[in-house]
Amino acid sequence: MEQPEVLLQIAAQSQFEIYPGVAQQKGYPGIRAQAPEDYSQVLTEFLEPVMRQFFAIPEELGLRKSICAFSLTTTPAAELGPLQRTPHFDASTPHHMAVLLYLCDEKHGGTGFYRHNTTGLQQINADNREHYLDVYYEEINARRPAQRYFDDSSAEFTFLGMIPAKFNRLVIYHGSLLHSACINPAISLSSNPLQGRLTLNSFFDF
Repeated sequence: MEQPEVLLQIAAQSQFEIYPGVAQQKGYPGIRAQAPEDYSQVLTEFLEPVMRQFFAIPEELGLRKSICAFSLTTTPAAELGPLQRTPHFDASTPHHMAVLLYLCDEKHGGTGFYRHNTTGLQQINADNREHYLDVYYEEINARRPAQRYFDDSSAEFTFLGMIPAKFNRLVIYHGSLLHSACINPAISLSSNPLQGRLTLNSFFDF
């Protein structure tokens, strides 16, 4: 964005609410606030042709988009549920795209990507989804994940790499990839947009 500081100031004045699922220890472990509608419109106009070109999305497929939301990670590691302590995928559809704008800097970690060791899967689709989930739930029930924000490898997942946070960096990736927010809990768990791990999240599906 040409003036990302403006978004930062808007976030600082926004009313954040707890993400759905936090009480059940599922989903994004933090709070969110709706982003300005003009940001959503500009983002869509800019990114739609980019995503169609670089991710080979057929032109005949229509576009559906979620609400753009400022997001802050706020849940202490000790309060994370089992599903929040492992990599996850957002959707198993082939053209579901996650778009993440970092409004924080490198000290707040980044986004990590993983391979599931037992199945060898890095990406979940309609053909392998049920098998992956069967194995995943069997593993998670047999041995609870460590009580921490997931980042490095474990017995179940291999860390493949990370896109580091950088202020005003925009990241686009398939929501079907196994991924996790890499978080520094010592400094990143703050409800203050000017201090915490602030991102602007959007999802596109074609």
